[in-house]
Amino acid sequence: MSEGQVSKAVLIAGPTASGKSALALELALNAGGVVINADSMQVYRDLRVITARPTQEEEAQVPHRLYGHVDAAVNFSAGAWLADAAAALAEARAQGRLPIFIGGTGLYFKALTRGLSTVPPIPPEVRDSVRARLEQGGVEALHAELAARDPAAAGRLNVRDRTRIARALEVVEATGRSLLDWHREGQPPLLPKDSFSALFLAPERDELYARIDARFDAMLGAGALKEVEQLAARDLDPLLPAMKAHGVPTLIRHLRGEISLDEAAAIGQADTRHYAKRQFTWFRHQLPEFEWVKPEEARGWLAAAVRAG
Repeated sequence: MSEGQVSKAVLIAGPTASGKSALALELALNAGGVVINADSMQVYRDLRVITARPTQEEEAQVPHRLYGHVDAAVNFSAGAWLADAAAALAEARAQGRLPIFIGGTGLYFKALTRGLSTVPPIPPEVRDSVRARLEQGGVEALHAELAARDPAAAGRLNVRDRTRIARALEVVEATGRSLLDWHREGQPPLLPKDSFSALFLAPERDELYARIDARFDAMLGAGALKEVEQLAARDLDPLLPAMKAHGVPTLIRHLRGEISLDEAAAIGQADTRHYAKRQFTWFRHQLPEFEWVKPEEARGWLAAAVRAG
């Protein structure tokens, strides 16, 4: 593949269990591509089965990057992923390979195509203090505090959005500047406009939810419980991202004897279905440049995108 043909990257997003990985693998085989992970849970080496990472056999067929390269003890960030993605993109282009970014983490794709703010790390004591005030006084009180310190940021946030209100307050408290200022001064996108073709795989909801349930059962059959047991034995902070991967908390509860395996599976399936619903909503509102494509039309869409690129 010539340099001109790899100038455009291909982005394959979609809800969990929608068939993205199979599409990406097929495209990489046909077009001489490299598959670059854009899923925030599949970066963790401890979570191959429970996150439905590509198998070792699949990874051997074409180059795969950013899968299982982070230890579960690490609180991996979008900024860290973006730095790794930049290196993977440069490698793909140097080798004349088509870069294929695939995953379901909207924030990763937004960082990739819109850039990322360069907020400095928040000291743990600031974060702990804000969290304590949130728990003690409630989200409305924290929003009022933010409105007094950073009215512009407060005005943009839903008064019930605990996560974003706490984040905005942490930033102004730690840096003395509004989160909006940091966003304006952020790093540019790795893939600017017109340098990529972007697909959002959009299966019918009922079909997707059935796939989610079946896949969770299949993961249990493939050793997910043993994998989670090994992770739990590390006694890591339960607030780490890897410890909150779908299925992990409920399977840990089962391993502790709190619930049955059937109950753990049912909760894990429900959590994953709810997450898929949020993915649809997030991409629709946050990344409208992604073209929504039905699974049966995806191969044709991708082939046309590669020819056009």
